Amino acid sequence: MKPKRVKIGNVVIGQGAPLTLIAGPCVIESQSHCLKIAQALKDITRELNISYVFKASYDKANRSSVSSYRGPGMTKGLAILSKIKEKVDVPVLTDIHCKEELSQVARVADIIQIPAFLSRQTDLIIAAAATGKPINIKKGQFLAPWDMKNVIEKAETTGNKNITLTERGVSFGYNTLVTDMRSLVIMRDFGYPVIFDATHSVQQPGGNGNCSGGDRRFVPYLSRAAIAVGCDGLFLEVHDKPEKALCDGPNSLPLNMVKKLLKDVVNIDGIVRGQI
Repeated sequence: MKPKRVKIGNVVIGQGAPLTLIAGPCVIESQSHCLKIAQALKDITRELNISYVFKASYDKANRSSVSSYRGPGMTKGLAILSKIKEKVDVPVLTDIHCKEELSQVARVADIIQIPAFLSRQTDLIIAAAATGKPINIKKGQFLAPWDMKNVIEKAETTGNKNITLTERGVSFGYNTLVTDMRSLVIMRDFGYPVIFDATHSVQQPGGNGNCSGGDRRFVPYLSRAAIAVGCDGLFLEVHDKPEKALCDGPNSLPLNMVKKLLKDVVNIDGIVRGQI
């Protein structure tokens, strides 16, 4: 089944639309940093004819340690996301962790993300969908791909059909994730666009004790494989200095590696679509 089209701001994803990149730093570190990353990624994607959505979290509520940096908070974070929309002219995505913040987030975000850990939280999913905004639901590390059908049905009860699904790996023992590429095919058969999160798929949850680890060297391999299988978008955590990132540095893709990777996946996507 070809996935229906979903409109995210001025970006269309699914059903033959150009490949979409959702990318940015894991968490908002500063306005200037987000603007730098967003503009750089927009320039790259525009050159390669890839649609682009900026992503960053204003509050990472599921950090390993209580002392880990979570972000600037909702008020300041949403102001920064608004500035990115204004200055860079791209749609923005951010995740939410509680219903109480949805009304304010929906005023700014072009697409609202349900984090993987919360992919079975019925009230949160329904409330997010009820805003009428597109929602991106990350498949929980603990879920099988066919389990996402139930998650979709929760969102659909609101009448919202602007849904995208994201694969980000599945738990494989302690502190390890593995990617089952069959998941992309199975979830796409539900009729919605499917995105592959290549950077969270190489994460090692809690692997460094008080924070998560990761192995970014596998990001290009998994990205190319996912596009070869067939998906509608790629999700990447990108940082200009991953070793100094305040969240998810070990699994973030360095900004200077993005263009080469995207050139590769565009070529692969063209073959898959029969255009080359």
